[in-house]
Amino acid sequence: LYACSIAGVTEIYTVGGAQAVAALAYGTASIAPVAKITGPGNAYVAAAKKIVSGDVGIDMIAGPSEVCVVADSAAAPSLVAIDLMAQAEHDPLATCYLVTFDEAYADAVEAAIDEHMKSSTRAEITAASLENRGLAVVCPDRAAAIQAVNVIAPEHLELHVADAMELLGQVRNAGAIFLGAWTPEAVGDYVAGPNHTLPTGGTARYASPLSVDEFVKKSSVIQYSPQSLRNDADAVIAIATHEGLWAHAKSVELRRDLLEKGRN
Repeated sequence: LYACSIAGVTEIYTVGGAQAVAALAYGTASIAPVAKITGPGNAYVAAAKKIVSGDVGIDMIAGPSEVCVVADSAAAPSLVAIDLMAQAEHDPLATCYLVTFDEAYADAVEAAIDEHMKSSTRAEITAASLENRGLAVVCPDRAAAIQAVNVIAPEHLELHVADAMELLGQVRNAGAIFLGAWTPEAVGDYVAGPNHTLPTGGTARYASPLSVDEFVKKSSVIQYSPQSLRNDADAVIAIATHEGLWAHAKSVELRRDLLEKGRN
């Protein structure tokens, strides 16, 4: 709210939940209806956005959070473990993937998780997420690892490898990508800068993070010259006639005839 205030936003309502989505979509005595609703929320907010979609625009329907960490043997298992746990502690339904190249390394990460869990203040939630929705994928090489990433299409992707920048260009499907050992996903949650409303549940295959593009509409603008219409008239008339749309064809035929009379 403070950020909105200093940015010059002039209309702010301190409401939340599914009822706020309904108020924004359809209006109340004190809140005017809007054209588009964006931003994250819990399962009730996501369900409400799905219901009102079509009556208003929405950015996406976000599900439980997820992370995929690609780690090579140079990555410290303790750091990889805590990054997985940082996602798992959000929600028992959060999903965590470890993509690596050696089964023994995956075991080392699991051991590090067990060690960190002793100090976790959210151990119950974290354990539920990792046990029910955690997966380690052991790949024979980097090409297979990147293929796995593109299939998963994660919301958050950590490239916890020595040559992260070199792998970046091969990633096709991911919401936000964090490069190298010194870029944990937590910086994206709080201070890194890019918008952190991200596609989840594999929708990064076709969706992008929330950005200013969500608030920009485009219109197609068409203008024909007389000669251009004359050039295309026969094609339009033929297609419209074939479809049985008499007025479509006639709207072009009348104009073409006027042009022909004027030329004569």
